[in-house]
Amino acid sequence: MSRPLRIEFPGAVYHVTSRGNARQDIVTDDTDRIQFLSILSHVVDRYGWLCHAYCLMDNHYHLLIETPQPNLSQGMRQLNGRYTQAYNRRHHRVGHLLQGRFKAILVEKDAHLLELCRYVVLNPVRAKLVAHPRRWGWSSYRATVGDTAAPEWLTTDWVLGQFGQRVGVAQEKYRTFVAEGISGTRPWEQVTGQIYLGSEAFVTRHQPGRRILEVPRQQTQAHRPTLTTLFVGKRASERAVLQAYRRYGYRLAEIAAHLGVHYATVSRRLKRAEAQNV
Repeated sequence: MSRPLRIEFPGAVYHVTSRGNARQDIVTDDTDRIQFLSILSHVVDRYGWLCHAYCLMDNHYHLLIETPQPNLSQGMRQLNGRYTQAYNRRHHRVGHLLQGRFKAILVEKDAHLLELCRYVVLNPVRAKLVAHPRRWGWSSYRATVGDTAAPEWLTTDWVLGQFGQRVGVAQEKYRTFVAEGISGTRPWEQVTGQIYLGSEAFVTRHQPGRRILEVPRQQTQAHRPTLTTLFVGKRASERAVLQAYRRYGYRLAEIAAHLGVHYATVSRRLKRAEAQNV
């Protein structure tokens, strides 16, 4: 069977999974799990993704990602590559950790995203690891229902907005919605052509060969602060370089030109900042 195509366009929504090579575990303890989520937060921030839900299991993970820019493959290379490097370094091993390419299902948002948000956080329950999703600390469930503070990189507004405008009421309704899905069916029976989860019209609209243009960078970043603003009073601090690069999407060459230093100098400062997680 040939490998499914990667269909990328502005505003696409995906259910993404990646599994351990030969079904091996991709985490061994909470330190690994924290490392994975840290790298995920960096990728979500760097590529401007919206992460609606996630679940990290022992030998695989699930993500529900919306991409304002068509950059899923770029971000996934960063996520899987950086995590594999970190895992191998910590456990003194070499070679592949994850099995081949990640799998991505293109999702029709209004029709299927809410059901997938429920499916993803119920994975530990379906696997009989816990009796209730609140007992699994490595998914978005507890943050979405308000049991813990939601990390900045997790987007809960859309999910909760499907249940009402008042956050507390919406969270309670979401709890009920998830509980009602424990014995429900899996959504994958409706997947078409290995990569589509949506109506016939949705599948037709996103068939390969349709020319989908990337939203111009100038439009999506029109309201970001200038480099002059970002570096006022901060000079060329590592924190300022990290913020300009990760949060506002400036290229290293742009930062270097603004500061009047070599590209490699900015790259070194960025690496130090990322290592220190400043």
